[in-house]
Amino acid sequence: MKFTADRLLLFGATGDLAQRMLLPSLCALDADGLLGSDVRIIGTARSELNDSEFRNFAREALEKYLPANRRGSMANFLNRLSYQALDATTPDGFGDLAEKVGKTESGPDHGLAIFLSTAPSLFEPTIAGLRHAGLTTGNVRIGLEKPLGIDLGTSCEINDAVASAFTEDRIFRIDHYLGKETVQNLLALRFANILFEPLWNAAHIEHVQITVAETVGLEGRVAFYDDAGAIRDMVQNHMLQLLALVAMEPPSNFDATSVRDEKVKVLRSLREVAGNETVTGQYRAGAIGGKAVPGYDEELGKSSNTETFVAIKAHVDNWRWKGVPFYLRTGKRLPERVTEIVVQFRCVPHSIFAGPKSKGGGATMTPNRLVIGIQPKENISLSLMAKVPGLDREGIRLRSVPLDIAMPDAFTGTHNRIAYERLLLDLIEGDQTLFVRRDEVEAQWEWIDAIRALWETEALEPKTYTAGSWGPSASIALAERDGVTWHE
Repeated sequence: MKFTADRLLLFGATGDLAQRMLLPSLCALDADGLLGSDVRIIGTARSELNDSEFRNFAREALEKYLPANRRGSMANFLNRLSYQALDATTPDGFGDLAEKVGKTESGPDHGLAIFLSTAPSLFEPTIAGLRHAGLTTGNVRIGLEKPLGIDLGTSCEINDAVASAFTEDRIFRIDHYLGKETVQNLLALRFANILFEPLWNAAHIEHVQITVAETVGLEGRVAFYDDAGAIRDMVQNHMLQLLALVAMEPPSNFDATSVRDEKVKVLRSLREVAGNETVTGQYRAGAIGGKAVPGYDEELGKSSNTETFVAIKAHVDNWRWKGVPFYLRTGKRLPERVTEIVVQFRCVPHSIFAGPKSKGGGATMTPNRLVIGIQPKENISLSLMAKVPGLDREGIRLRSVPLDIAMPDAFTGTHNRIAYERLLLDLIEGDQTLFVRRDEVEAQWEWIDAIRALWETEALEPKTYTAGSWGPSASIALAERDGVTWHE
């Protein structure tokens, strides 16, 4: 449905995500002149605030989380804000909310965009309340923040509830990784350069590594994380989306239907994981950045079998990728915060730089490697073999040298945008390209549920690892038995 919303309704407007990401993103968009002059932002949550109090709340969040040079005229942005207190479990309150929002009139420049940043348990009553108040008809679209369920069954329940009020073209499921600049640069790298696409297949690529490493522990997410674990928190959404972007076929166009059609083909091609292709771990007390940190059980305050680390050897069984392993790993309390994709190319089929055998000469050949850094540094690095300067009396010497592109250096004078800036603007304007379709979510959950069932069947429990290390030693063995070393 094509329309540009002139109102944005934020559920969970006093929550942590709103303070750190949503309000700063919207203010930055306003500062850059990207919000229409008539766009109003209505916040709602349980907190009993009036408009003035909510604006003061927003001001404090912006001063804390948004750099001063990106705030623009903060007064102009704050004037866009209003607030309506609401308990989503009480249907009667939605009438007052509807009055605050106003009619969802039709037309290309009128309509309502809704963003749900609440606990998943509130999705269904919220949808029911919106429908009862008449806030699901006309020009209305809805954005859903993860997690969308804890397995395939609960995900279907949530999606069914949303689908009862909104058609698929009005549903925007958010995975904020898709809003990151370097994630989108992956598509540009593949499909805007003739250099890589002819080599982007099993004939030329040996393996792919995807790492999402965090140095933090629970950070106030105790109840959620102990129920979710690393595989639901990171693998099911962020990592599988990255894998799909790496492995997808070239879409016919850069539009929502074409891109998402190709991603879901990859997700449906994932082979079921075997018992020796997955490792889980849980951190124990150690040190991060020279500071002592407690173990998971100590942070949690009780004993738990929840995994804080996962490593998986995955396979995409299609013509392009048959036989190429995709090594995935993610964990908390690892030595550094980094999200990166490593594409390891195969060795040249024959080296002409063997050198005189009598003198023991000869060059050491290292395969080309493409490293795409997503966070905290956005960069692209391609390692190439080059000749070491010298007379080479005993044969040419070669060394792997990197060609580095640091994105901030390559594009000086541009903003390092928050991922939610792009996603919120696309929600307002109605572009679904960077949002996840229902069949993608369900394909992801099918694969994850099979892995979790495997863990239960084979009674696989998390192996311990020291905080500040790269996870349990079994994860190293997972790759090294194939002759692969994790990129660190």
